[in-house]
Amino acid sequence: MLKGFKDFLMRGNVIDLAVAVVMGTAFTAIVTSITKGLLEPLLAVLGGNAEFGLGFQILSDKPATFVAVGPIISACINFVAVAAVLYFVLILPMNHLKSRLAKPTEVKADPTELELLTEIRDLLARQAGTGESDLLEADGVNGNALRK
Repeated sequence: MLKGFKDFLMRGNVIDLAVAVVMGTAFTAIVTSITKGLLEPLLAVLGGNAEFGLGFQILSDKPATFVAVGPIISACINFVAVAAVLYFVLILPMNHLKSRLAKPTEVKADPTELELLTEIRDLLARQAGTGESDLLEADGVNGNALRK
């Protein structure tokens, strides 16, 4: 049971995922601080109410009903920035590296008509229970098989 767990943990995918999560979390903190320090004040300038920032009031006499749109826009920008950096810094280079290091797969050519007929002949000979040497004799001219 522990060996299987160890094998699971040592797979490349699990380790890659753990590294990506840690790096994504660290980068998210950087982007969040940029959006809070730079973008939210700029969005607050666009808002009509300097106290609350960009948004709208549902009930004019109750400040608790203020819907803040600025943090929502900031979170969307935050998400797109993190996703873009992770894609272009981690995913794209890893995919490129994997494609360069991947072993080329051999493409087997389609068998010729003669090879297919030879295979069929051999299968029929095995099904009949006789060996190929008992059933066939090659002529010397062009290598065609003849019945005895």
